Amino acid sequence: MIDQGRAARHWADALAAWAIPQEILDAAPERQPWRFSPEVFAWTPERAATEGPVVTPSRRRALEALGEGGTVLDVGAGGGRASLPLSPPATRVTAVDSSAELLEVFAEAADREGVDHRIVLGARPEVAPEVAPADVVVCHNVAYNIPDLPPFVRALSDHARRRVVLEVTVHHPASNLNEAWRALHGLERPTSPTADDAIAVLEEMGLEIRWEASERVVHAAGRDRADMVAHARQRLCVGPERDAEIEELLGADAGRPLRRIVTIWWDGTAG
Repeated sequence: MIDQGRAARHWADALAAWAIPQEILDAAPERQPWRFSPEVFAWTPERAATEGPVVTPSRRRALEALGEGGTVLDVGAGGGRASLPLSPPATRVTAVDSSAELLEVFAEAADREGVDHRIVLGARPEVAPEVAPADVVVCHNVAYNIPDLPPFVRALSDHARRRVVLEVTVHHPASNLNEAWRALHGLERPTSPTADDAIAVLEEMGLEIRWEASERVVHAAGRDRADMVAHARQRLCVGPERDAEIEELLGADAGRPLRRIVTIWWDGTAG
């Protein structure tokens, strides 16, 4: 049996190990290696046409709880890829994100799709008091950014009347560049935490969770090979003189990576 807090401490310690050494950051041409372009997360017309009809496990679990209608809260909403396809039957989507730039992308997509929406700028759980409960709370690709996972998860539960749907990749989303870090910097990157570690934290909290694994080909819509190399270069803290090496390290399938995904869901506690 896991001691109280042990899984949560392991999660926090494992995430801390992903910090980039200061000497590499100091030498980096670009000072924001973790920043993503908003286009990566946007719910574009192209994605709406290709991904919209696809009912992923995470979307299926949210739709089950929505039934014939209900409201959705999207935490770490980005450009709305987790929540905008839920309308209809969702009657309203509230997006919470710490990036004003991404919320603007979300609002543009919601207006274009005719989705009734509200945006809230700020990080959870700090902005939780500003956000009303929803029938379904969705949270995709955020957990690996949250060192102190239990209070974050409690805030999700407290804002869901019916269900919380949490989606995580099996491995840390930056692990696809581990080989490149080794080749370019001689640096061994971590291999944890993983989705199993997230599940351990939720179980340690006493949540009655259910989960399922799946695989998904992720299309880099609107991004050509040069864009992908430039993005990898930024994350790897090197300059364009290393582009040829990065190009080779990315491999032929970089534009259509196969992601292993875990969908976790549980009942909300909001009244």
